Amino acid sequence: MSRKEDRSQKKWYQKIPNAYVILFLILIFVTVLTYFIPAGEFAREEVDGRIVVIPDSFEFVEQSPVGLSGLLQAIPEGMISGAEIIFIVFFAGALFNVIESTGALENGLGVIVQKLQGTSNAGKKMIWIMTFVFGALGAVVGFENNIALIPIGVMIALAMGYDLMVGAGIAIGGIGLGFATSPINPYTVGVSHSIAELPMFSGFALRFVFMIATLAVLAHHTASYAAKVEKGDKQSLVSNIDTGDLELTKDISKYKLNSTHKAVILILLGIIATIIFGTLQYEWYIIEISTLFMIGAVLTGLVARYNSDKIVDKMIEGASRLTNGALIIGVARGLTVILENGRIGDTITYALSVPLENFPPLVSGWFMTISHSIINFFIPGGSGQAMATMPIMVPLSDLVGLTRQTSVLAFQIGDGVMNLIVPTLGGLLAMLALARVPFEKWFKFILPMVLKVLVVGWIFITIATFVGY
Repeated sequence: MSRKEDRSQKKWYQKIPNAYVILFLILIFVTVLTYFIPAGEFAREEVDGRIVVIPDSFEFVEQSPVGLSGLLQAIPEGMISGAEIIFIVFFAGALFNVIESTGALENGLGVIVQKLQGTSNAGKKMIWIMTFVFGALGAVVGFENNIALIPIGVMIALAMGYDLMVGAGIAIGGIGLGFATSPINPYTVGVSHSIAELPMFSGFALRFVFMIATLAVLAHHTASYAAKVEKGDKQSLVSNIDTGDLELTKDISKYKLNSTHKAVILILLGIIATIIFGTLQYEWYIIEISTLFMIGAVLTGLVARYNSDKIVDKMIEGASRLTNGALIIGVARGLTVILENGRIGDTITYALSVPLENFPPLVSGWFMTISHSIINFFIPGGSGQAMATMPIMVPLSDLVGLTRQTSVLAFQIGDGVMNLIVPTLGGLLAMLALARVPFEKWFKFILPMVLKVLVVGWIFITIATFVGY
């Protein structure tokens, strides 16, 4: 079969170019725009330690088009300017690969299932509890970092008598939503707070409640599907897929937490608590959190009785897995470089703000989530999209009277939640492959849930707007 024929037989979402290609095409496009969009700038001032845009201060300035050399240099310049964020991604991957290698997470999940067996409504309880467990893993560990755990979630669902889709809903949905709505997500919230010049992980309380609410929506959605299939009221979406070899590595009854597993889990919980305390009490930033990740990886390795070579190997292995997600941050950061050098970023912000000025801040917040949802199709990486869009959205929020925290929340909703249905996201496709669930089947299952979560998100944006979040 020729390459041309092979490509013609691919589904529409499989023909979309790599995210790097899309980003580079966007860089070229924006570079061309620097020749046509009039250069302009807002005046800025420092308020409470933050540089903010002064409304009604926009004025056109001398044109400053970016040439071919400026386009090519924007990528390494973006890598340099985004270095702190790039390296926190590597350190996070290093930490959680060491933790995963100890078996603490798999055994912890197995023990939870043990406790559920034999209780009334065991299946429904399992769905709810495991959704929140995987949601917590997504919130703390990350998205791609949890790919290896997807089969475990599916195996647990099958062990309880459900189908592959229930397992995918619990594991992929839980991890995806937990990651999307996490109040301590360094890749999305952390990057956005950095750009918005807000204290790292500030506004924790509302985001935490939002995360709990969205996971509850997911758990109810998955449990309802499972109940209908179990009763015969609804046909399983994945009934024709073989699950013969999808079994846990050992019988449920054999899972237990030994002293090493317990110590590793305590280290993980300690890291989470320390991050929350440090960021809220001492305004820790990326350097401090990266350092904590590094220390946590070494402590975990020592507790697991790894020698120095094995600790380093596991850390490097974990970091290497996230090379794609880390480097795309620098490429996306190149967009900011071009906007700044071409002096058109403020012009675009001004053009976007003019129509939004006719709407109240609340409606502007809703429109921001929609904008991010559309952009997320082309730039599905959270950090990359934050780098590409927040430099425009942050000053825009200043102009329309929306708080920067609410602007970050709108980004979190539009970017993260939509990741569950975006076929250009490699991590999602990898997870679905491990769960043996075709994308089109998954889309049919998860789309109604995504729409529900978007409505919940708009409710929280409404609350945030009225309380001056």
